[in-house]
Amino acid sequence: MSQTTSRYPRLLTIAGSDSGGGAGIQADIKTFSALGCYGMSAITALTAQNTIGVRAIHAIPPQMLREQIDAVVEDIGVDAVKIGMLHAPDIVQVVAEAIDKHQLAQVVLDPVMIATSGAMLIENEAVQALVQHLFHRVQLITPNLDEAGFLVGHTLKNEADMEAAADQLLHLGARAVLIKGGHLSGDTVADLFVSSNAQKWWLRSARIHSPNTHGTGCTLSSAIAAHLALGVPLQPAIEKSHAFIRQALQAGANVRTGSGSGPLNHLSAPVPMHIMNAR
Repeated sequence: MSQTTSRYPRLLTIAGSDSGGGAGIQADIKTFSALGCYGMSAITALTAQNTIGVRAIHAIPPQMLREQIDAVVEDIGVDAVKIGMLHAPDIVQVVAEAIDKHQLAQVVLDPVMIATSGAMLIENEAVQALVQHLFHRVQLITPNLDEAGFLVGHTLKNEADMEAAADQLLHLGARAVLIKGGHLSGDTVADLFVSSNAQKWWLRSARIHSPNTHGTGCTLSSAIAAHLALGVPLQPAIEKSHAFIRQALQAGANVRTGSGSGPLNHLSAPVPMHIMNAR
């Protein structure tokens, strides 16, 4: 038999399940697929939610999360990881241990804390655990304005606040930070990137007015992880992912899904599955 010499780009999402399909692992796997990558999941929690809000959260036992991660990494392998909702300190610890055990190098952390509906998705004790155990272990963190404010302890009202918060997050141990400024008012959306090696740049674009923004943060972090798995360096990976988000927002702006904040159109322009050289 001939030896296999090719494989798919392999992406693992470690996150909560969104029963409404717009965020969480559902959005992550849609994004991986749209960008031509093979998606896998390790579910941290089940949620009962829709476009209106979150009705209930059911935690997955830490040992079950550990088994999920070990199962896919040890057999299929992982090229990049997206981390989303980690609601409790023991769940954070399991993920930190898995990063070390499996030497997972390309990891994007979206510190999911507050749902689009305003529901809190994380225990207070887990916030400190994220900072202590994960910030220094991941390549990038991608908080939105509310999450960044929650992490630094005060509301971010303008771009100067974003810069100060980004520096504070680096001081807390993050290697690189992308603060998403979409919650600021105005016709221009500005995201800020800073890194521990003194890089700083803004990514600005015209606001796309849409009622369907549920899962935007999940989708962006997943897209960045997918591009990293494809061998794209971090800055262009962020820029390409930003373009993917804008396309998905625009394509889904006039589509009605549910009566609240609907999902993006993740699959408006999918690409075929990439084939990579095996290694």
